[in-house]
Amino acid sequence: MATRNPAQEDHQARSDFVRELVQRSGVHDAVPAAYSTKPPRTIVQFWDDLEQLPGDVRECIESWKKLGDQGFEVLLFDNDSARDFIARRLGPRYESAYVKCYHPAMRSDYFRLCYILIEGGCYLDADDVYHGSAIEHLFNDGRLRIQPLCYDISTNQMVPPSVFTELGANASTWIFYFNNNPLIAVNGHPIVKRALAKATEALERPTAGELPEIQSTTGPGNLTKSIFDLATEQGEIERALLVLCDWEDIAINKWSLSYRHDARNWRLSNQREYQG
Repeated sequence: MATRNPAQEDHQARSDFVRELVQRSGVHDAVPAAYSTKPPRTIVQFWDDLEQLPGDVRECIESWKKLGDQGFEVLLFDNDSARDFIARRLGPRYESAYVKCYHPAMRSDYFRLCYILIEGGCYLDADDVYHGSAIEHLFNDGRLRIQPLCYDISTNQMVPPSVFTELGANASTWIFYFNNNPLIAVNGHPIVKRALAKATEALERPTAGELPEIQSTTGPGNLTKSIFDLATEQGEIERALLVLCDWEDIAINKWSLSYRHDARNWRLSNQREYQG
């Protein structure tokens, strides 16, 4: 009989946990007093080198500018301004961890955790395109709002939310996890705090000459594990977050972008020296 190693068991347990959480989302609609504070109406994005910002990515970023007319502050950071923010607000330990992020996507992952922990608000990837739908309701309370994802390893494709969010939907080849885009929360949120702590520890860990894997170190894998670990320790996590099963009604990640064909695409640069 085939056996599974502990790492496989751990990944499966996390996937099952996310699936159950996603498919019963909305059960806890009441806002706990601890999360009654609203996050600031701030949209934060990052692009490593703004002097080399591709035109098609600029169009994605520009799609969010209209929110400035609705009382939102829209901010765009680059590598230098993100590092400066981390150094000023969190100190040398976190600045050093940021510097160890060897790829722009990794720095983006790490910076968003730092920013949302300190300031709160909404972090969005620079390649997300805004449809124009209302988003004010996403800022009604301080719970962490995150998007669920599901990947089918048999087809190497994402499973549509309309399919994987249905109660009971599952397959042995599906991997359920949480995206770190968008990341919406009040400042000081415990899940964001845990995710930043774990990312920092991972970046500080000796690697014996091997670069750390991006997704599990600073990205969605790290966020998903942080949520799972907190739920395991505390026995309940649902009141601290809100699963956005309909995020694609608000924005969609644009895939047909020029940078995805070169080293700026983290999937082509994972665990490799970045030549940007």
